[in-house]
Amino acid sequence: MPLVPKILRLLERTGFRLLILAVLVGIVAGSGALAFYFATNAVEHLTLGKIGNFHPPLEGTSESSFSNFIDNLSVPYRWCLFLLPAIGGLISGWLVYTFAPEAEGHGTDGAIEAFHRKGGVIRGRVPIIKTIASVVTIGTGGSAGREGPIAQIGAGFGSFVATKLGLSAQDRRILLLAGMAGGIGATFRSPLGGALFAVEVLYRDPEFEHEGLIPCIISSIIAYSLFGAVTGWEPLLDTPLFRFDKPPELLLYLVLGVACALFGVVYVKVFYGMRDIFRKLPMPNWLKPAVGGLALGILAMFIPQVLGSGYGWVQAALYGKMALWVMLVIALAKVVATSLTISSGGSGGVFAPSLVIGAMLGGTFGATAEILFPALVQDPRAYVLVGMAGFFAGVANAPVATLIMVSELTGNYGLLAPLMLVCVIAMIVMRKNSIYEKQVACRFDSPAHLGDFVIDILEGIQVKSLARKGRKPTLIPEGMTLPEILNRIAAAKTTYYPVVNEEGLMTGIFSMTDIRRILNEDIPPTLVIARDIATRTVITATPEEHLTDVMKKLTARNLDEIPVVETDVPEKVLYMLSRRTLLAHYAEQMEKTKKDFQD
Repeated sequence: MPLVPKILRLLERTGFRLLILAVLVGIVAGSGALAFYFATNAVEHLTLGKIGNFHPPLEGTSESSFSNFIDNLSVPYRWCLFLLPAIGGLISGWLVYTFAPEAEGHGTDGAIEAFHRKGGVIRGRVPIIKTIASVVTIGTGGSAGREGPIAQIGAGFGSFVATKLGLSAQDRRILLLAGMAGGIGATFRSPLGGALFAVEVLYRDPEFEHEGLIPCIISSIIAYSLFGAVTGWEPLLDTPLFRFDKPPELLLYLVLGVACALFGVVYVKVFYGMRDIFRKLPMPNWLKPAVGGLALGILAMFIPQVLGSGYGWVQAALYGKMALWVMLVIALAKVVATSLTISSGGSGGVFAPSLVIGAMLGGTFGATAEILFPALVQDPRAYVLVGMAGFFAGVANAPVATLIMVSELTGNYGLLAPLMLVCVIAMIVMRKNSIYEKQVACRFDSPAHLGDFVIDILEGIQVKSLARKGRKPTLIPEGMTLPEILNRIAAAKTTYYPVVNEEGLMTGIFSMTDIRRILNEDIPPTLVIARDIATRTVITATPEEHLTDVMKKLTARNLDEIPVVETDVPEKVLYMLSRRTLLAHYAEQMEKTKKDFQD
């Protein structure tokens, strides 16, 4: 027996398999975050700094090193700066639409869709193309963030590892989440926030993918430690020592939460409205990010602050270096800039732009509140930090992860009570509003959990009670050639085909997917026999098994059908039982239960 499968089986029996793999995923996610960080900074320094002479304030620097940005929006730059986003969009669009069209837009949605609807599968080339395209987009001034690309890099590797090791769809999904957590936890120096974000962002309702929490924490710790060892341990943003000790001020924070929710609706509508406009443009898709970049450049001629991630401007607002009207203008312009960059097909994340928008909205609100209610406002700069968290919590439906992430990336835990209030209010005011359109409402609506909620109804019912609803198996002799196989299964009603030896005992099984894989290979059909196509490891059920156990097997392996075999002779196939039959029986039992309850 090969060594690796043997070790994996041992780890599975002891319950440590996923935890060990989470460490590996964390190492790769942290390495990917480092590579992405340095590549983006290098491109940004070359294009925006050297060519465009654009030097915005830097995040994480001390207050004494900041200039005063109160008076106006102007900053030094060269005129050619505004052509750079168009060039970046052109390169990014060509890369994405030539090699991996699913890598367009913000990558977190791609990872969410892979979790819910694709069995956790992400094509191997997607993270690579996403990385290069995002480096170009962000490095040339695109209004996008790093969380989307790095989430897809980590998620892609988690999916790759699970696929190569032949793990179940459920395990592959968990490693996908671990990859997301590692990438985000490292990039934003937020190990706990990254882990919570990966398991919370999947759903619009307050739900967590709790099965993945521990692997996500482990992966995030490893990736964060690796990233911090190279880049340093200081929080991403430096903040004054905020504190909360005036309970009446919670009234103002409550209003801020509502404002974040309402402005979040505007953001999402503009974001996806812009996408619909770009999709209707009569031009090749790969050119559209360049058009979006050109429009962004025109906007930046008047408001240069919209270029890049924008963390430096958040830092300026946290130090009170920006006027009320300047923050309001940047908040509005950043909504348009982010929509032009990502909705046109550019590659990048929405987390960083959302934090900038929320910070500017919070700063505007805090400055206004200080004018109107000076006795209530303790420090108007605190609203910048709380606005960051509240706005993203509202548009992402991830309040717990967001308040932890913002606390970690600022190193400031003195505002936990206002953060909790604003994040929850921003989410519940507009529950259906989300920047992540691939989110589902709850676990019940996720195809990944199909079958998880039928256990109570099917508990105690044995497989043999559905024997009459089973389908006669289409048995394929081991030596049958591919043309003969195709003739035999042409009229078959089953999905899977057991392969049997001369004694009629099952030695393997295959599906139409396996046949298509063989047809794609350059092999003469007459040289292919059933034994070559079949999978030796067969998931089976016995007549005495309970339907709950069978449903778990179908769900864990993402199977549509399972062979029912004799208890004493497990190689003897009796009939095939489909997932559809189980769900139909579940529906019948539900109706019967409802009638009994009504009576």
